[in-house]
Amino acid sequence: MSQPRDALKQRLLQEARQRRQQRPEGDTAPRPAATSVDERFTRFDRHPGYQQLKMMREGGKRLGIPDPFFKVHESTAGATTVIGGRECINFASYNYLGLAHHPRVIQAGIDALERYGSSVSASRPVSGERPIHHELERAIAETYEVEAAVAFVSGHATNVSTLGYLLGPKDLLLHDEYIHNSTVVGAQLSGARRMSFAHNDPVALETLLARHRRQFERVIVVIEGLYSMDGDAPDLKRFVEIKQRHQAWLMVDEAHSFAVMGDRGLGLREYCDVAPTDVDIWMGTLSKTLSGCGGYIAGCRELVEMLRYFAPGFLYSVGMPAQVAGPSLAALQVMKDEPERLKRLHDISRYFLEQARLKGFDIGESIGVAVVPIIVGSSVLAAGLSDALLQHDINVQPILHPAVPEKSARLRFFLNCDHTREQIDQTLDVLETEWKARAS
Repeated sequence: MSQPRDALKQRLLQEARQRRQQRPEGDTAPRPAATSVDERFTRFDRHPGYQQLKMMREGGKRLGIPDPFFKVHESTAGATTVIGGRECINFASYNYLGLAHHPRVIQAGIDALERYGSSVSASRPVSGERPIHHELERAIAETYEVEAAVAFVSGHATNVSTLGYLLGPKDLLLHDEYIHNSTVVGAQLSGARRMSFAHNDPVALETLLARHRRQFERVIVVIEGLYSMDGDAPDLKRFVEIKQRHQAWLMVDEAHSFAVMGDRGLGLREYCDVAPTDVDIWMGTLSKTLSGCGGYIAGCRELVEMLRYFAPGFLYSVGMPAQVAGPSLAALQVMKDEPERLKRLHDISRYFLEQARLKGFDIGESIGVAVVPIIVGSSVLAAGLSDALLQHDINVQPILHPAVPEKSARLRFFLNCDHTREQIDQTLDVLETEWKARAS
């Protein structure tokens, strides 16, 4: 009796599998939906993000203010640029040392393209490794005076992937309240507990560590070298002291500070006179002064080896194209060969800060190195002034709520070593005139 039952059982299981794999022949009738779904959840034009964007655009039209974003630059963007066929004084470029159009940097890209082709086609662990990757990473590590470095194809993904891999649910990430979005997303990916502390406030950080350190396994503190919204910098020595006392890691995001701060452009560590190995993780981008695209992590050999083998944004992402790595490698060398560029950047930044202050503009806490905001206190006013300046062939981006609190809405000026004092004077005079016109 058991054999017929077993045979029947097997036949019924086989039929059930076939029914799951294919619809019965001739049964083409659509299956009715089990429930009705609100179109808010099925249409992109009903998504809250699109609704917010639509509201912002409609508000701008009512006020006669064009969309200030996605301007098309028709030339190399440095101290000047071409927008709409007109040459403009440009304060919306991170090309701080003017290296993106340096002949040696451009030629390095051409040479790498001709030698290695336009793409490495796959992730570097699989089939994308090229000698120029190693040269760039070795140069970064030597500049930081640490053991090793690894270059990612995206600056944002550098933070997301590094933090997402290193931390887990039993860990804690503490960061400055003004930290970049990439750090926040990295923390979310990791599953670690995340807390922010008051901007540039080591006492607030120490309070959190004293209260929470023992509840977690790994703890990492993330700060920036130069905050691009405010143009200010942390007291690195204090943060190093605190992280050592509480046995935490310290990560410094040098997206804006490397090649900008310090007498030789070595970044926050030079500016604050801190040993490079006192910081556990150095992060930076290649897209600003280094004139390429992507990001890097520099530190001890064990850290870098882990990221090369396990960080998802490196392991599963295509490798950096050679013609992107080449210019960054060349820019790093030009920065060292032509120190006068950094001196000019520091000089013109201080001049802008001083002249803005003399005119009574609110420049916040900016230290006057490459980034100087002028706080106007209203998103509408900031957008209107940006548009008015563009009519005078001056390009500067507004920073609006919710990127900053409404009372902190501002114009954000990025200085370039090729800016002249005449350009600064002209810009501040026009800004003063336009602001007064709107106040009257």
